Amino acid sequence: MIHEVFMPALSSTMTEGKIVSWEKSPGDKVEKGETVVVVESDKADMDVESFYEGILAEIVVPAGEVAPVGAAIALLAETEAEIEQAKQKAAQLQGSAAQSAAPAASAPSAAPSASQGAAPAQTTASPSRRNGRTIASPRARKLAKEYQVDLSGLQGSGPHGRIVAEDVEAAAGKAPQPSAPPVAPPATVPASPAAIAPTPAPAAPPTPTPAPLGEVVSFNTLQQAVVRNMLAGWQAPVFHVSYTITTDNLDRLYQQIKSKGVTMTALLAKAVAVTLQKHPVLNARYTEKGIEYPSAINVAVAVAMPDGGLITPVLKSADGQDIYSLSRNWKDLVNRARVKQLQPDEYSTGTFSLSNLGMFGVSSFDAILPPGQGSILAIAAARPQVVASDDGSIRVCRQMQVNITCDHRVIYGSHAAAFLQDLAALIENDPQSLTL
Repeated sequence: MIHEVFMPALSSTMTEGKIVSWEKSPGDKVEKGETVVVVESDKADMDVESFYEGILAEIVVPAGEVAPVGAAIALLAETEAEIEQAKQKAAQLQGSAAQSAAPAASAPSAAPSASQGAAPAQTTASPSRRNGRTIASPRARKLAKEYQVDLSGLQGSGPHGRIVAEDVEAAAGKAPQPSAPPVAPPATVPASPAAIAPTPAPAAPPTPTPAPLGEVVSFNTLQQAVVRNMLAGWQAPVFHVSYTITTDNLDRLYQQIKSKGVTMTALLAKAVAVTLQKHPVLNARYTEKGIEYPSAINVAVAVAMPDGGLITPVLKSADGQDIYSLSRNWKDLVNRARVKQLQPDEYSTGTFSLSNLGMFGVSSFDAILPPGQGSILAIAAARPQVVASDDGSIRVCRQMQVNITCDHRVIYGSHAAAFLQDLAALIENDPQSLTL
């Protein structure tokens, strides 16, 4: 019996996936539950496991190419006698795909063809292996084969114990191969619009990558996902409300506790989450049946990715976490986001979003509403300002401009204004409560 291995839907918004690498070659035996291929979804690289055992007869979609969700990307034969038949079928599939490339692009979720006399094979994706199997990156697996290293005996140093290339090289006694430049901590990464304190550090902007002048550069998978989400955001009737917040007390608190690992992003997320407890409608979203009020306050924070696009790691139940746990979680999320190791629920379950461009020194900006949410808060730079008090005295303080974008089908101007007023009161008068 011949089984088709399909491009899986790794997230609710995924319409196509890119083959990062094949973990098996034609002719290799495949066990049930064994990783066959690594697929790049909208915002993460995930191992795809087979539901069947057999022989990988033919690869239909090679590494580096893209296929729509539901399309056959390989054929699995149960016996060696069926391999030649599978190769012929693969040639037919590749020919059909070439002839219908345009229709396939416009309808990526079309139903896949069934195998002859058999139910179609299925795959399951697992960004972190929880069934006792070895967790390893594709490059680590490749090096393990090359150096003949048994992965089962290694202790991974990557996120969630994932074995990375450096672990294999160390086990084989090889000098580490050149790798990508190290990623700076999220609070100081110039490319991130999220993990930055309102008080901008005097750092130079990142050196831009030389533009390929005269060329058209295709969107990568993450950029395509951003395009879809941004277009979806424009379908909602939105409005914007601005507010000026004095940050002197928040800045002082940050200076006191940053040595304990607290990030300004966590402080801002915590302040927003606590304020949302009083204003649940700002945490709600529009549905065709009515207003949906989530059971948790999940704050998503926009982070720019080094290779283009952005992702929104989610601080789940941010109102219920202490500031130290929240900061640790945020650092872990950012580190794993930059190597595309987030699970879908770690970037797609936000109920309220933050976008911070303070490090660029911008005075004000509006953020585009993410699909499936009712609000997003844009945070600009905190700057020294000469302020006149109610009693007529003059003083200098640091202030930042925040702009909230809201879905007017759910949230009205008075709701947004009341939320911003309470957020400002918390940051200006009682930031110490964020540490309780």
